[in-house]
Amino acid sequence: MVKFLLEKDTWQEVIDSLSKNKLRSILTMVGVWWGILLLIALLGSAKGIENNFNARFKNYATNSLFIFSGRTSIPFKGYQEGRRIKLNLNDVERIKENISGVEYVVPSIQVQMTLSRNTLTSNFTGRGEFPLLDILAKKDLVWGRNINQQDVDEQKKVIVISDDFYKQLFEKGENPIGKMVKSEKVSFKVIGVFEAVNFGGPQIDFDIPFTTAQQLYNRGNDVDLMMITGNPSFEINQIDADIKLLLKNIHGIHPDDNRALNGFNLGDRFEQLTGFLIGMQFLTWFVGIATLIAGVFAIGGILLISVKERTKEIGVRRALGATPYLIKRQIIVESVSISLISGVLGIISGGLILMLVNKLAAQGEDAFMRNPSVSNGMVLLALIIITVLGTLIGLIPATKATNVKPIDALREE
Repeated sequence: MVKFLLEKDTWQEVIDSLSKNKLRSILTMVGVWWGILLLIALLGSAKGIENNFNARFKNYATNSLFIFSGRTSIPFKGYQEGRRIKLNLNDVERIKENISGVEYVVPSIQVQMTLSRNTLTSNFTGRGEFPLLDILAKKDLVWGRNINQQDVDEQKKVIVISDDFYKQLFEKGENPIGKMVKSEKVSFKVIGVFEAVNFGGPQIDFDIPFTTAQQLYNRGNDVDLMMITGNPSFEINQIDADIKLLLKNIHGIHPDDNRALNGFNLGDRFEQLTGFLIGMQFLTWFVGIATLIAGVFAIGGILLISVKERTKEIGVRRALGATPYLIKRQIIVESVSISLISGVLGIISGGLILMLVNKLAAQGEDAFMRNPSVSNGMVLLALIIITVLGTLIGLIPATKATNVKPIDALREE
C-alpha cells in the first residue's frame, strides 16, 4: 500500500480525475472544507471563553462563596419587613464553630472615600481586609505588596490601590510606592498596586487594613462581607445553605426570606460555566461532524458519478489484468485525497479566522475570550476523522467500480 501511494501514476490519476470537472470537484470539496472550518472555529472560540474564565478566576478558591447583608422582605418574630441585617465578627466565629466543611471565613468592611493627590480628586470604593483574603482571592500585583498582619495589628494607614485608581491620581509610569493619598480624615501611604478584576459586582478600588477601617469609621464588630471557603470534600452548595440557615436563626430572619442575606456562590457559578463549556464543546463537535458527514457524502455521490463516467476506462483496466482490489484501492485513495485536501484547507481557514477573532475580540481587560485556539491534538483528531470518513464513503463508489464486468464496460459508449 505504501509503495502504491508513493507511485507517481497513482497521484497523476487522482489529479486527472479532479481536473476533468474542476467546478464539480471544487463544489464537492466545499462541504468538507466548511465542516472543518466550522469545527475549528467553534472549538477555538469555546477554548477562548474557557481561557478567559480561568484567567479571571485563577487566583480564587473556586470552592468559595460570598455572603453580605441585605434587608428583610418578610416580617418575623415581631420585626417588620425592611429591617437591615448587620453581620458581625461573632457571626464569623459561630460559622467556624458550627458549620461542617468550612475551612476559612474572612470578613471585610466596605468603605467609600473621596481621595486626592496634588490637584486630582476622585471617589473610590474599597474595603478593610485581613491578609488571609489575599491568599484565597489573590490579587495580581503591578507594584509593591499587599496588606500584611503587622498592618492589621498596628492599624497602619496604608493602602493598596487598583490600577484604575492609579490611572486617575498618578502620572503614567510614575512609581506610586511610598506616595501619599489623602481623604478627609487621614492620609494613606501607597504600598501596592493591583490589577482590578470585576465579576459583575461593585468594583474594588483599594484595600486598607481591617482594623484601620474599623477605627476610621467606628464600625465596632460590624462586617459587610464574608468570604467562606469550603473543604473540597464537602459540597459547597450545602455549606452555603447551612451558613444561611445559621445566620437566619441568629438574626431572627424568616426561613423563606431570600433577600435578607445576599451574595453569590463562586463554586456554583464555576460548575455552571464548566457545564456550559462542556455543552458548547459537545454542540460544536455535533455540528462540525454532522456538517463533515454531509460534505463527505457529497464526495461519495460525485465519485459515483465519476465511476459511471469512467466505466469504459475501468473495463479496459480490468481487461488488462487489474484486479478488483486495485480498482477499489484507487477509488478510495481519490476519496481520501479529496477529503484531506478539503480538511487541510478548512483547518488553515479556521486557524486564520481564530487569529482574526483573537485580534478583534480577544484583546483588552473586558474581552469575553482570550487566546482562542485549538490544540495540535484536536487538529490531529480532526484529520483522523476526515480520513476515516473519506475511507468509508469511498467504499461505496469503489464497490460499484469493482462490480463492473470488463465485457460490459468495453461495450459502454
